Amino acid sequence: MSAAQVALPMYLGAPGAVENLWTLLRKALQEHGLHGLPNAVEWPQDLHAHWLAPTLLLSQTCGYPLTHGLKGQVQLLGCFRYTAPGCEGIECRSVFIARQEHKDLLLADLRNRRVALNSADSQSGYNALRAAVAPLAQGSTFFAAALETGSHRGSVDAVREGGADLAAIDCVTWALLQTHDAPATHGLCVIGHSAPYPGLPLITALSTPPEQVQALRTCLHGLITAPAAANTLAQLLIGGFETPDLAVYQKCIDMETIAIDSGYPRLP
Repeated sequence: MSAAQVALPMYLGAPGAVENLWTLLRKALQEHGLHGLPNAVEWPQDLHAHWLAPTLLLSQTCGYPLTHGLKGQVQLLGCFRYTAPGCEGIECRSVFIARQEHKDLLLADLRNRRVALNSADSQSGYNALRAAVAPLAQGSTFFAAALETGSHRGSVDAVREGGADLAAIDCVTWALLQTHDAPATHGLCVIGHSAPYPGLPLITALSTPPEQVQALRTCLHGLITAPAAANTLAQLLIGGFETPDLAVYQKCIDMETIAIDSGYPRLP
């Protein structure tokens, strides 16, 4: 247990609150008999290697990796419910952001513009946008160029600084940036939204025994109503925790299938 790995690496708007969340959860897990837990969360650079670590106790991934690169290789623990605009239950949306000069445009008006994307295996930054663009593209190229930035924050910066004209940013990241790093969003606006999809899944290694999986779920449920966690949860826009069946993430696959069947397999 001493080698257990813990990270919540997907929403970086309030890292201090993420660390506090683990401190609270760690205490609850210890009270449920789990020992040798790490004192602090990790901030892994190689997310895929981190997610596949056999000692992974808790992490947060994305719906697209869960249904593709991580398929059958991790256990789904559950999913937080977020309170950001665009969220409903465990579902969320991507916001399509542009500079204020384009505030009166629609997604369809951005043909032959430049798009920024965090990575091709992102549900919020790539797959959801591809599904939205597919019926507009009509089987042909839509964007003039695509810039891969490596992160949602990088995509926000690229649009704000003029390196791209559009990016799809998950609505929780967007809300956290507006709250905790408002200058990053200055001069930008939302011109549209994607269809809804299930939010970021919490995962553990396949090797995590059932009693630890149950302890994690019990403590995550308990954290939501713990008075000591209220401020931390509010900072992270977390309003609940659910344990959906893995089948709900089929929506990510369906979005990909629709785009491919429409003759639009990739951005741009």
